[in-house]
Amino acid sequence: MTQPRRSSDRLVRVALVTGANRGIGFEVCRQLATRGFAVLLTARDAEKAQTAANRLASIGQLEPIALDVADQDSIRKAANEVATRYGHLDVLVNNAGINYDTWETAANADIDGTVAETIRTNLLGPWRVCQAFLPLLRKSKAARIVNVSSESGSLAHMGAGPPAYQVTKAALNALTRTLAGELRHAHILVNAVCPGWVATDMGGAGAPRSVNDGASGIIWAATLPDHGPTGGFFRDGKPLPW
Repeated sequence: MTQPRRSSDRLVRVALVTGANRGIGFEVCRQLATRGFAVLLTARDAEKAQTAANRLASIGQLEPIALDVADQDSIRKAANEVATRYGHLDVLVNNAGINYDTWETAANADIDGTVAETIRTNLLGPWRVCQAFLPLLRKSKAARIVNVSSESGSLAHMGAGPPAYQVTKAALNALTRTLAGELRHAHILVNAVCPGWVATDMGGAGAPRSVNDGASGIIWAATLPDHGPTGGFFRDGKPLPW
């Protein structure tokens, strides 16, 4: 991570995106950088974060950080790094997610393997990241938290499907509502966003939406005005049923 210019008056808007070395997270970083944010591009592997940040170097200020959302020590180290270098955080995008487990059913799911791993990353990861970075978000004049969810987690539409994935996304939606209620008076807007079925490594090449399309709704939630919604579930800026 290179040494950025420290802004004592917080004029520099700082955004952090988890799981950002490829796919939707990478595109979110690109779009935030074009909007003038200092973007903290994170990945579990420091080299992958550096390589991804290098690819976007001509666009704006990109800083690579190693951050594994399933590792509390990694989260704490990243938060300390951001606190030292910037002193605040304006946007947190919890994008990292794993295991679209179509090979399982709820009746035969590997509870101690796939399910536990998915819970650690898709639910406990964003929860721990929020806890670690909230002190920095509270120092922002207009902080935004975006939890990248999925319509698979909508109880209104839920049926048989990838069990660990959709259960953890439903739980992430519940966390979104809970945090939004707690942070409403702190002027921190918290929303869940479904990017849709996007052509990424997880979504597959046959998915109908591009990463640009998938990222655009996340950018919308990350840059909401002060009077914008909080505690909502959206795709392309339009509400989805819980």
